[in-house]
Amino acid sequence: MSSSLFERLGGDAGITAIANDVVDNHVANSIIATRFANSDIKSLKHAAATFFIAGSGGENLYQGKDMLAAHKGMNISAMEFMAVLDDALKALQKNNVGQREQEEVLYILYSMRGDVVLV
Repeated sequence: MSSSLFERLGGDAGITAIANDVVDNHVANSIIATRFANSDIKSLKHAAATFFIAGSGGENLYQGKDMLAAHKGMNISAMEFMAVLDDALKALQKNNVGQREQEEVLYILYSMRGDVVLV
């Protein structure tokens, strides 16, 4: 039996490192940085990590909103959404995540597009 995406990404510790890097990338990304200007970065990193852990097969400790509720009314553009995916890819590569896992993560993230873009 193959291991879960959660296990292949390094469990809680691996996914937390990836999520932290994703958020750091967002804050530094000129396309989307203003979206995070007034955010509590520590809380955002925690929410991103717990969301990602739950979504990849780990324990469900995520207590935030679903994607549609979290992004409704933000009018996020397709270009901003792609910037988020680019930031995620950079974080995955920085954390030496394998190609197969990178593709799985990006597929999962892209599947949320309808709940994020222009809602």
